[in-house]
Amino acid sequence: MLRIKCLRGGCRGTGTIHLFGAMLGRALTGWTQKAFQSSSSTAGSQVQGKLVQDHVTETKEQDCPVCSYNEWDPLEEVIVGRAENSHVPPFTVEVKASMYENCWPFYQKYGGHSFPEDHLKKAVAEIEELCNVLRYEGVTVRRPELIDWSQVYTTPDFTSSGMYAAMPRDILLVVGNEIIEAPMAWRSRFFEYRAYRPLIKEYFRKGAKWTTAPKPTMSDDLYDQVTNYMGIEWMRRHLAPDYKVHTISFRDPNAMHIDGTFNIIGPGLALLNPERPCDQIDMFYKAGWTIVKPPTPMIPDDHPMWMSSKWLSMNVLMLDEKRVLVESNETSLQKMFESLGIKPIKVSILHANSLGGGFHCWTTDIRRRGTLQSYF
Repeated sequence: MLRIKCLRGGCRGTGTIHLFGAMLGRALTGWTQKAFQSSSSTAGSQVQGKLVQDHVTETKEQDCPVCSYNEWDPLEEVIVGRAENSHVPPFTVEVKASMYENCWPFYQKYGGHSFPEDHLKKAVAEIEELCNVLRYEGVTVRRPELIDWSQVYTTPDFTSSGMYAAMPRDILLVVGNEIIEAPMAWRSRFFEYRAYRPLIKEYFRKGAKWTTAPKPTMSDDLYDQVTNYMGIEWMRRHLAPDYKVHTISFRDPNAMHIDGTFNIIGPGLALLNPERPCDQIDMFYKAGWTIVKPPTPMIPDDHPMWMSSKWLSMNVLMLDEKRVLVESNETSLQKMFESLGIKPIKVSILHANSLGGGFHCWTTDIRRRGTLQSYF
């Protein structure tokens, strides 16, 4: 079976997760036994209280609050990121490797500091309105925690400050009833998972599976602009045998946003950036897919795009097969969707775009009403 999903972030293998689970089980068992053997009744009662507090429920997959198999089944629950407290990442080796050269002066000036205040306020307001629109369309909206991203932290390999919790699709991948927490490739996003942990723990306690992929060291010698083949192989092993992972590549010298290059919007229907050809496109044509090339973006030339290109225009979010969130100013794209029989729901997040993502990036699907199917 194939589950159509844009896979982002890092990965980890089945063997690793089984070993980790066994090790974790032994550690918890030993810790609990020692706690109950303590002569202190207070310590014993604290452990019992902790065990009750962390009680989790085994549920059938159809009853689990987390369940998503593709990008177009009816959306019922979603996580929307936060722009509050967002900071520009320090201009380090990994940022330089992936950012357009014309944006380097911005990072050299603002790296480690807040994004320009007026711009950030507008982005916060836009995302609040996005949440309101989603609720109006019948979608439950969840949000990450507010974090102070200005704090500086140090590991054995690097020192950095934080960035934001704006793009949940970068860090969280939902496959069926499992949440896969991806490691981030930027040092400024190393601890970004902290903003989402309360939500993930809530979903886990209600029956969702939860996997955390191993984090890279992020030392200087780790970085160049190449594909994470080990991550792909981890994902392949971890999801087997229920899912088949296909590797596809695009001609893009500044690879940053897969959903600004290739965005699957329906069963056998995908958007392909006309400026970034897909080397394996015949695979889709042979399976009977329709590949649509979206029109040239209409984002104004003077609008700051610090972390992406104008092709965030195609970074859309499907609410179901017949409804899509589209930038208000992208009238040509709206007409394209109408020609496909899809209703555009117009929302403006232009200032939020500047922080590095469109509707698809600013959200993570938690629950879509549908079943696992094959499309090849």
